[in-house]
Amino acid sequence: MSDESRQKALKALQAALAAEHAAVYGYGVVGGRIGQDRRAEARSAYDAHRSRRDALTRDIRDLGGTPVAAAAAYALPFPVPDPAAAVKLAAQLEDRVAGVYSDVVRATEGERRRSGADALREAAVRAVRWSGESVAFPGLAERAGTTGTTSASPTPSA
Repeated sequence: MSDESRQKALKALQAALAAEHAAVYGYGVVGGRIGQDRRAEARSAYDAHRSRRDALTRDIRDLGGTPVAAAAAYALPFPVPDPAAAVKLAAQLEDRVAGVYSDVVRATEGERRRSGADALREAAVRAVRWSGESVAFPGLAERAGTTGTTSASPTPSA
């Protein structure tokens, strides 16, 4: 792997790790507000994001990088006072994660690319389950200008 390829992969993996940190935090909020009927689904997503976060941490270290740390807190894109808002937040979290994994697919090769594609697919499926809507190319909606999923995700608080 050339140094340029390694740097591209590290940049994409670091962005994915940052998104996974935000998703883990966001699902903590979702879990506290979601209705009982969807609590197991939220827990499963939370566990999936924790697992992806841990795998990304290992990948970044394997490439010689220092994994980006989680922020102490994240600003949510809107208040989450009830189960309906929790569902909306979960859908936005998954859209954001799908977007960063599309970058991982473009920037990596081999097993890392396969893993990125799997993560993108899983996030897209969860987004559809939460929102009830789908897009033709998950992870690419913000690039087509149809929605601002990246800006609607939790961001580190100042």
